[in-house]
Amino acid sequence: MLFKLANLSQLDAFDSILDARTPAEYLLDHVPNATNVPTLNNEERIVVGTIYKQVSAFEAKKRGAAIAARNIAMHIENSFMDKPKNWKPLVYCWRGGNRSGSMVTILRAIGWQAQQLEGGHKAYRKLVVESLESLPMQYDFNVIGGATGSGKSALLSELAKQGAQVLDLETLALHRGSVLGRFADIAQPTQKWFDSQLAHVLRRFDASKPVFVEAESKKIGRISLPETLMSAIRSAPIWTVEAPIASRVDYLLQDYAEYVAYPDRLKQQLSYLLPVFGHAKLNSWYERIDTGNFADITEALLLEHYDPLYQHALDRQTETRPPSQALILSDLSPATLKRTAAKLICENSSDFH
Repeated sequence: MLFKLANLSQLDAFDSILDARTPAEYLLDHVPNATNVPTLNNEERIVVGTIYKQVSAFEAKKRGAAIAARNIAMHIENSFMDKPKNWKPLVYCWRGGNRSGSMVTILRAIGWQAQQLEGGHKAYRKLVVESLESLPMQYDFNVIGGATGSGKSALLSELAKQGAQVLDLETLALHRGSVLGRFADIAQPTQKWFDSQLAHVLRRFDASKPVFVEAESKKIGRISLPETLMSAIRSAPIWTVEAPIASRVDYLLQDYAEYVAYPDRLKQQLSYLLPVFGHAKLNSWYERIDTGNFADITEALLLEHYDPLYQHALDRQTETRPPSQALILSDLSPATLKRTAAKLICENSSDFH
């Protein structure tokens, strides 16, 4: 190999990042902002692997090289023809071997400044794991807490709009963190892809400035949060948002509009609470849903399920979490959230540091 390998510290130094693995490998996890340009697709990799095991490595390499050459030519014709002469892409595969090496060789022969990532995705995955063990402890988190429907996610969004550093875990996890939190028709990311995105976001924070994050449990849907991050959040100062029940109901009706449009989805999600509440309680909720009075069922769910659950969580954390400071809001209108975000940024959490 005549060209120099790039290391993980140089990820931001390239014009493009090209993932030469199969679409299936890419879907499981990849370097953020990488484009999938497979040298072998899912089926072709299986064919080559079978030849390797059943015939010989030499025969597998011949077949693999022929397929890879055709696929790389296709990528050049379909995706790379508009790239300038000084284009500098980084290419990786699983371990920095033949798949990325063959693509880099051809791209460099054309005249582009392509480089291969040393260690490939395997090395990148190791970096992600190490980053999630160390990075959370480097930041001063400010936690936005409060009962369900108190506008925590909307407040985080407003903080980000006003220039604050925000770690939006629910957006990364594609889940709102409760029994009704699944987004309709949108699957959650794999755990590895969530980890990669989380590490990517954390690495870009400025440690001299506070980071705002919503109070979360250990799991968001089926995504697990790193223990180091949970520890940092649990020990951080917390701002508790309080809003009138009517405002919370209105907010939730907007945020969970898909359940109003598709009541059967709401019933399906609530069915997971059967072991907790039993048939009588669930049937009473179902009857309210059938009436079409979604404000009524929303208030019932808050008072009968979510608020007691939130209070129980608070009681368990009383001795381990710093005292909270209340953010009492008259409503959850955009104007109120905008003023509240500005107040948090202005105070810069000075009461806690």
